[in-house]
Amino acid sequence: MLIVNCDDLGSSHAANVATYRAMLSGVATNASLMVPCPWAREAAAMFAGMAVGVHLTLTSEHSGYRWRGLTRGASLHDVEGFLPRTTAEALARLTVADAGAECRAQIEAALAWGVDVTHLDTHMNVLQSRADLYEVYLDLAEAFRLPVRMFSATETERQGFGARERAMARGIPFNHHIVYPWPRRTLDVFFEAVPDLPSGVTEIFAHPVLDGEELRGYDATNADIRVHDAACLIDPSVAELLDRHGVERISWRDVRDAWRAAG
Repeated sequence: MLIVNCDDLGSSHAANVATYRAMLSGVATNASLMVPCPWAREAAAMFAGMAVGVHLTLTSEHSGYRWRGLTRGASLHDVEGFLPRTTAEALARLTVADAGAECRAQIEAALAWGVDVTHLDTHMNVLQSRADLYEVYLDLAEAFRLPVRMFSATETERQGFGARERAMARGIPFNHHIVYPWPRRTLDVFFEAVPDLPSGVTEIFAHPVLDGEELRGYDATNADIRVHDAACLIDPSVAELLDRHGVERISWRDVRDAWRAAG
């Protein structure tokens, strides 16, 4: 089973349109919404009824295009008043209380906008990169009855704080495997990974954005990757590849609903 997720929904209008096309006409089955971003409200309306999770956002990485958190925690924002640009900076300053309040506010905002939140994942991996912040991640998942994106078994073992074991102990579901193409060409990664997908639930995620002045204005460095992802996810050869290898495409909503139905 394969979840094909589009990260960074709401980061721009071009991201919203590319993600919509990927889910409507391509192989994508889910998206993750960056609630603090200026185009998040448009995305919530555009994707009404579709499978959308919350991409818990505690960083604002672009030099000329920044956003603030929804809450006023002192440790959330840099000297310019924006969420910090790097994961390292966020990890160095964030308190558990501020991170928890901000992420809860992001989930509640998405729900208030009518998003049927399917799961949680975390922008630039902030909540998955420090043991105490990871506990915030699990607390929110448990409180809202939402599955979470999980790093690979190799990565969680390297981290050394028992991420998988802690989620399992609390009964929180997560993907068994993950395929992370960035910064490689996602099309190449699909053709390499799909023939050997293991049993269970795998997630592969991409960052589709339509090309143009908007994208080139805020992310010239990685624009070509994002444009490639937009094309890859609507490429008929990818759908044919998945069908040929008997891959069942599911969404995080399927995982969430199965968990909730089980009690």
